[in-house]
Amino acid sequence: MHPVSAVEALLADPGTLLWVDIPECSAEAATLLTDVLDCHPLAVRDCMQRNRVPRVRIYDHQQLLILHGPQRGPSGHVHYIELDQIVGDRYVVTVHGPLNPAVDPEIALRETDAVRRRLESGRLRPGTPYELSYAISSTLARTLESFIEEVTREVWLLEQRVTGGHMGNPEEFLEELFQARHGLLAVRTMGGLGAEVYGRVAALETRVAANDRPLVADIVDQLTRIRALADGEREYLQGVIEFYRARAETKMTIAAERLAVIAVVTLPITALSSIYGMNIIVNDHTHLPQLLLVLTVMAIMSTLLLTWAKRRGWW
Repeated sequence: MHPVSAVEALLADPGTLLWVDIPECSAEAATLLTDVLDCHPLAVRDCMQRNRVPRVRIYDHQQLLILHGPQRGPSGHVHYIELDQIVGDRYVVTVHGPLNPAVDPEIALRETDAVRRRLESGRLRPGTPYELSYAISSTLARTLESFIEEVTREVWLLEQRVTGGHMGNPEEFLEELFQARHGLLAVRTMGGLGAEVYGRVAALETRVAANDRPLVADIVDQLTRIRALADGEREYLQGVIEFYRARAETKMTIAAERLAVIAVVTLPITALSSIYGMNIIVNDHTHLPQLLLVLTVMAIMSTLLLTWAKRRGWW
């Protein structure tokens, strides 16, 4: 590792492959990009601002690649962690952020830190800027895959609860299901758009050295497979959601039918008792034969209605 002041001297050495990692694109970093590394002004602008959509910018002597990685937040929210790469003729610049204040800054450095450890241990020896960029982007692809694994673990637990007959609080349980689906949808979007970014680079064959083209094609394949994995798990989860909703709706329908039967059975009894309760009918004392007659009529009416409801298949 070298200080920022050594960047210009290192860049002057034709045998040096330079990697500049910028945790946050401050004004000092922007000056380094502009004056020392001769980055395009639009590339510097994109590095300083938050980019919500991955993209690629092709310039004369460099390419800007903007990708995103996931980080789970509260209530199922997924933070988009931006990672910008400027790939030049003899250097790679990685810029992180800007970040949501709720995200730990260390999260943004997880991919570049992993690559740095491989460089320090000697397990990675890139010979070209694209080889270094490939290592960084492959690490990001593994982060996306790990995110899918984490969400899938939750999906399996939710599926076990559904097939086990769990109902619980439908509102809370559906919230858990939809949070898991949102996570898969977010990582699917990151993988799919990232594949489109590298697909654009792969289409410009004249701007990429012949030895580096297989690396670009492999990144496209990795990110495309991330999208396919997320789609598969999302479809599986959607089946779990539909199963749970169908069960909940069936229970509600059965409950509504039973309530309808109760209402039908009690309606004539209520009507008859209301008539006898009117003030226009006044009795000084209970007439037992008349009471028995009214109760018998009520019982007959209820029996007939229950029989009719049974024939209709209501219960």
